[in-house]
Amino acid sequence: MKRTKDELLYIGNKIIESKEKLARNFTALLDSEYKKKLIYQEKAKILERRAEIMGYLGEALFEEKPIVSKKVTKWARDIGKLAVENGLSLSQILKSSALSRTVIWDVFTEELHQRKFAAITMLDVSKKIDPFLDQINHIFVDIYEAHNHEQMKLAYMALEELSVPMVPLSKGIAVMPIVGQIDTHRAQLIMETALEESAKLQLNYLILDISGVLIVDTMVANNIIEIVKALQLIGTKAMITGIRPEIAHTIVSLGIELGTIKTKATLEQALAEIGFSMLN
Repeated sequence: MKRTKDELLYIGNKIIESKEKLARNFTALLDSEYKKKLIYQEKAKILERRAEIMGYLGEALFEEKPIVSKKVTKWARDIGKLAVENGLSLSQILKSSALSRTVIWDVFTEELHQRKFAAITMLDVSKKIDPFLDQINHIFVDIYEAHNHEQMKLAYMALEELSVPMVPLSKGIAVMPIVGQIDTHRAQLIMETALEESAKLQLNYLILDISGVLIVDTMVANNIIEIVKALQLIGTKAMITGIRPEIAHTIVSLGIELGTIKTKATLEQALAEIGFSMLN
């Protein structure tokens, strides 16, 4: 048992002493695309970071696991964020992580054979180093998942903004064409956009054109009514256009009361109603 510990200590210190050489070997194995993406960084800095993790893997053979784990975690988080910023793919960064094991064994294969370390020692080297390499990969995956989630969130937000456009026509008059399906989430987005933009543009009239809405059920109709009522509270008069015959039939058959809400068949009729032609 003591012999195994002494051998692990020897191998660990050898890895630490050779970490710069290991980092250079690591760099030599990387594919050209990976190196191109990091070309703007100082080579010395890159080698320093790679040598750093080699040193930590060496420490893993004789140091307490929590101590090494803390260092490896910080290193992996820093490198993972740097990889994302440089546009490296997850497969590239995981591939580079796997090279750490390769360069360590390539350097020490001959010496390990010459010294005839016990078989259990070689097994323990893998058992101590591999969990940290797995830990690094898990951190990389978590960082990339978080980044992708954020990118998807931003893209969805941008798509939502495009799905509820506000088109100013003249001073105090704008139209909001609504296209597609209206669910609870989108109805809330329409409400927020209508109120915010109407207040910002100081609208007297906002025309909600629903000619692009394929289905109007009780929920959709009630959502539209709520939007119109909310606009009235801030002093913006709303009018609904684009109610097709089949939608009008559905509204009547469902017993939905639009009350005092003004409706027009077309946008042109709505503009004529509010005197748009005279404003121009």
